[in-house]
Amino acid sequence: MTTNGHIPMLDLVTVHRELEEELVSVFRAALGTARFIGGPMVEDFEVEFAEFCETPHCVGVGSGTDALRFALIAAGVQPGDTVVTVPNTFIATTEAISQAGARPDFVDIHELTYTLDPHALRVYLEAECVRDPRTRRVVNKRTNSPVTAVIPVHLYGQTADMDPILELADEYDLIVIEDACQAHGAEYLSRKDGRWRKAGSMGHAAVFSFYPGKNLGACGEAGAITTHDEGLAEHCRKLRDHGQAKKYFHAVEGYNGRLDAVQAGILRSKLRYLAKWNEQRRECARVYDELLADGAAAVTVPHVPAWSKPVYHLYVVRTGSRDDLQRHLADAGIGTGIHYPVPLHLQLAYARSGWNRGDFPVSEEAATEILSLPMFPGLCPGSQRRVVDAISAFASLRSATR
Repeated sequence: MTTNGHIPMLDLVTVHRELEEELVSVFRAALGTARFIGGPMVEDFEVEFAEFCETPHCVGVGSGTDALRFALIAAGVQPGDTVVTVPNTFIATTEAISQAGARPDFVDIHELTYTLDPHALRVYLEAECVRDPRTRRVVNKRTNSPVTAVIPVHLYGQTADMDPILELADEYDLIVIEDACQAHGAEYLSRKDGRWRKAGSMGHAAVFSFYPGKNLGACGEAGAITTHDEGLAEHCRKLRDHGQAKKYFHAVEGYNGRLDAVQAGILRSKLRYLAKWNEQRRECARVYDELLADGAAAVTVPHVPAWSKPVYHLYVVRTGSRDDLQRHLADAGIGTGIHYPVPLHLQLAYARSGWNRGDFPVSEEAATEILSLPMFPGLCPGSQRRVVDAISAFASLRSATR
């Protein structure tokens, strides 16, 4: 889609125009039954999304942040525990940790995939932690806090390298919660299992966001937890609904984090198209890769390891002239984004947490160089050619002025 010659980074209008009657019928059905919270629409979506993710259980909730908070609590993370994740992610990852009563800590990302570096996680566990001789749990030496969980973030539509992360988790008795909020349908080739596994099916639990811009997006806020653990799923169902197993009988204190029926119905309708949309994104990525292959644009394209089958929630290139390139593309009528400009350990929200510039150099350098190009189903090769031509023109101008 282009609007007056403008190529947006994301087009949310066209897909909803194409599905308008189908999506409006969901609202009509909800009006006809007045089942706006819970009920068959939510239950049917949970069944179908669990099947899509190759897990037996799915719990629909109000947002991806709700999903991660509930999954951490239900998995057994306690107030005061430390949960390890990466600095190169959206702040909702660490907000959920804090809201569960735990404290976030970081390990750096891999320089090629931008996801959690398993080697950095091992160094963290071996050098920055000790085992409590009484409990045998690993404890952070700086904070004296037990490290009980790790959240690998499947970023930009590509999974983290899960086999070594899961092996470390087994060795150190860590809970693994996948943050799959950008990875609906992404796959990981497990060398241990000898098969491809879906994002959302590998940890103790996984969480998804259905924010409108996601590969599978609601028309509002929504999220979900997937898991193989029936007890964890049941606990999440209580947490999302004020701790009640049935109306007015509260087993625990919970939250108001329910998925409403209209959003569930919309998601169920869209789920039927998700595999096709993901293939369209992969084709868009292939076109970008081909157009950028000669190096004239002087940007680094996304790295895809042999163990990864990404779904390209974002197509993120890298260049040392990122800010100037972004301005050049904006002047050419091309939308872009930066995901993310400030690593979490340097955010003002965590200014008192003791992290400093230089603590996570791979994340810090990436934050100054990454740029998200237009990426959405329906993006035509002609528009992609225009994007790449504009990048190449910028590279030529830079070269001529040196």
